[in-house]
Amino acid sequence: MKVAIYGQSFPGNDITCVIELLDELEKVNAEISIEADFVNLISEIYTLKGHQTFTLNKGLDGSFDMFVSFGGDGTMLRAVTYVRNLDIPIVGVNTGRLGFLSTFKKEDVRKVVTEFVAGSFSIEERSLVEICLNQDVAEFGDLNFALNEITISRKDTTSMITVETYLNGEYLTSYWADGLIVSTPTGSTGYSLSCGGPVIAPTTKSLVLTPIAPHNLNARPFVIPDNTEIRLKVYGREENHLVSLDSRIATIPNEKEIVVKKSDFTIKMVEYKSESFLKTLRNKMLWGEDKRN
Repeated sequence: MKVAIYGQSFPGNDITCVIELLDELEKVNAEISIEADFVNLISEIYTLKGHQTFTLNKGLDGSFDMFVSFGGDGTMLRAVTYVRNLDIPIVGVNTGRLGFLSTFKKEDVRKVVTEFVAGSFSIEERSLVEICLNQDVAEFGDLNFALNEITISRKDTTSMITVETYLNGEYLTSYWADGLIVSTPTGSTGYSLSCGGPVIAPTTKSLVLTPIAPHNLNARPFVIPDNTEIRLKVYGREENHLVSLDSRIATIPNEKEIVVKKSDFTIKMVEYKSESFLKTLRNKMLWGEDKRN
């Protein structure tokens, strides 16, 4: 068994859950590799036993059985930039707040190993979206993809922007708004949800266009097939606007064509039988908490 471990911080310097995971992995003689910066962070508090390390561009390959992320959903999104198209299954241990992606409670971290070894899990393939800027993705380099969403938003102004939108070459509308979100099903419980978008099951073959504070009561979230090519062009009073891919952000000149489409690879998420998307909806969004139930 070969496992990669990643994280960014420890709330209250409590690394108990990391130590417990390492202990459980050592019981099954797993080969362990830890992200280089995370190693330095752990070493300030706990003495490691000389595990291998990896970085954003070195040390990971398709031979790994599992990638474990410690943190919240933001940490999981950054973990995706390490895994990319390597097909390494990812599981998140939630040390943050909401935890839609990082579903495992840190108190149950040993089960990450025991249930994986027992085969009590399935693999869900999550689609991503990617961006192309007139055949030039220099603003994001080779990290031109997003697991949750690609967002177009205003910059240096309180005025609305206009997002001219085409689907498969056909004009849809021009959104007068603070911006526009192109969300995957995975991202439907993130920024899109906060802007009134629908919750979509993670394996659904669709994308969602969700306007941000539109100045038009008829502008509603729009669910489209995930094989749709989306072309966008932004107009506004300022010369630039913002484009974000999950947590990565860049300034783009207005009127520069932006093409958004589904990526040609997926991210594999480990879903344990003791955890599920529906269970997460019940626990995190309090579905089913109606007293009449």
